[in-house]
Amino acid sequence: MPFVEESYDIVVVGAGHAGCEAALAAARLGLETIMFTVSVDSIALMPCNPNIGGSSKGHLVRELDALGGEMGKNIDKTFIQSKMLNQSKGPAVHSLRAQADKQEYTRQMRMTLENTDHLTVRQAEVTEIIVEEGSIAGVKTFSGGVYRAKAVVLATGTYLKARCIYGDVSTYTGPNGLQAANHLTDSLIANGIEMYRFKTGTPARVDKRSIDFSRMEEQLGDERVVPFSFSTDPESVQKEQVSCWLTYTNEKTHEIIRNNLDRSPLFSGTIEGTGPRYCPSIEDKVVKFPDKDRHQVFVEPEGLYTNEMYLGGMSSSLPEDVQYAMYRTVPGLEHVKIVRNAYAIEYDCINSRQLKPTLEFKAIRGLFSGGQFNGSSGYEEAAVQGFIAGVNASMQVLGREPYVLDRSQAYIGVLIDDLVTKENHEPYRMMTSRAEYRLLLRQDNADLRLRAIGHEIGLVDDETYEKVLLKERQIQEEIERLERTTVGANPRVQEFLKVHGSTELKTGATMAELVRRPELSYFMLTDIDEKRPQLPFDVAEQVDINIKYEGYLKRQQQQVAQFKKLESKKLDVNFDYSEVKSLRREAVQKLNLYKPASIGQASRISGVSPADISVLLVHLEQMRHGGRS
Repeated sequence: MPFVEESYDIVVVGAGHAGCEAALAAARLGLETIMFTVSVDSIALMPCNPNIGGSSKGHLVRELDALGGEMGKNIDKTFIQSKMLNQSKGPAVHSLRAQADKQEYTRQMRMTLENTDHLTVRQAEVTEIIVEEGSIAGVKTFSGGVYRAKAVVLATGTYLKARCIYGDVSTYTGPNGLQAANHLTDSLIANGIEMYRFKTGTPARVDKRSIDFSRMEEQLGDERVVPFSFSTDPESVQKEQVSCWLTYTNEKTHEIIRNNLDRSPLFSGTIEGTGPRYCPSIEDKVVKFPDKDRHQVFVEPEGLYTNEMYLGGMSSSLPEDVQYAMYRTVPGLEHVKIVRNAYAIEYDCINSRQLKPTLEFKAIRGLFSGGQFNGSSGYEEAAVQGFIAGVNASMQVLGREPYVLDRSQAYIGVLIDDLVTKENHEPYRMMTSRAEYRLLLRQDNADLRLRAIGHEIGLVDDETYEKVLLKERQIQEEIERLERTTVGANPRVQEFLKVHGSTELKTGATMAELVRRPELSYFMLTDIDEKRPQLPFDVAEQVDINIKYEGYLKRQQQQVAQFKKLESKKLDVNFDYSEVKSLRREAVQKLNLYKPASIGQASRISGVSPADISVLLVHLEQMRHGGRS
């Protein structure tokens, strides 16, 4: 029987947030790329929450943008509300979050993909990977078509053998009732890839017209919107925003849930997959936190041209009748009408310790993967992995060195390092607490940290890169000016300090010393700083942060220097650790399992103690001098 056979440089399987970034990166680097999806209508689909960013996730999006990714630009085009979270706390945890118009987000991303040179979008289900002599050679589709490739990126999201469940209703579909991908798993297992079964869930979508907003707290967007993309003109995103709403569950809600736990597939054993610890269902919350008399429910619009509202915080797999009963106990939802039931979704994903830090499979050359297929959760986590997988697949095809961001460079580096060095038995979620160097890895300085890497890769153009170099110079010059500019204890300065509750001067002080005072800031000193240059807000912000937190930043930079020393001590990924006699048995097992690339990576493997690391360091030193341990 005749069949289609075509050749490409890179095949991307999946068109969710990971697949989109992988395909765009490869195509923009000039490689002939084809991206497969079970439905072109589901490109960049947001099947769960209607927002991009949030605590720590906003960091990921801004880092992705600095490297040359698309997610930040796309949400800037399609947001309907924007908010900077955690503004009452320090700059390390400030994080941008934007409510998206879901349909418009998908439409704009599809438009970008379909108009990118070297990129073909193809609706078809990939059912097999083709491996020849330990290297990827292409993929095969359900119809028998063969697509040869030099590299393949798997970004299948939650579609592999997907099953949606609520109560005793179970349907073998992907999210939102879309077609599942039921065949690829068998091919992956046949090629020696270890699979996990994970679960996630989503709340009901309800009809806006059936909600009483007067019983809820209105949540407004920021007065001044900060764009996600460093390339977006801030003036272009100042627009009228829609409101979100906050309400709470209560004891009556919790009683209904407790009385129906025997009907929950989560507790009855119907659901086999492991769910995310940090994004639990409402029934999980009620069971695990019995002392809490209420839980937050965020009522969020799904878009400008729909009445569907998302009930954030109340994901569930309870039966339909229980969903109605529990939702209608919540203030403002007493007469709510459900548009789409809440459900849990199970899907196949991989054990991510099979991956190198480049997101290439250790056992199959040229096969890369990214996104929820790697055992993570969230659109943002997916997008950055897809980007790194797409970049490194491209580097391999182009014969260039791969790019690996370490934990001191980016939240992206923390995320990927955690996935490939730690045992993840549940969907991984990014959090600011996971980043040891979070004061250096702020969302506001992502361009200063990563634009140079994006430029080196080839995804940030010269003009954009020149802008960040200019920004660096302006920041440095202004800091130097403030360090050498002195103000005296004159009446005007003393009055200024008095008004702002700051101690008056006894002798002169530099402007930088005043910025360091907790009650003052660079922005407040305009009244007494006659020679201040006109600087863009983002430059002024960096000046303020760098001066105010100078001591903390220097301390963290010293910690990074120590971290880099351990990262620079490379290990042979083919080494047999049973040859190191003084290592504990558990350490030998774990090191042989994970095959770390460096001492630093070895130190982060669960089961490898500081004593084991000391033994390894001694062994390396002996090997360097030609000895044996």
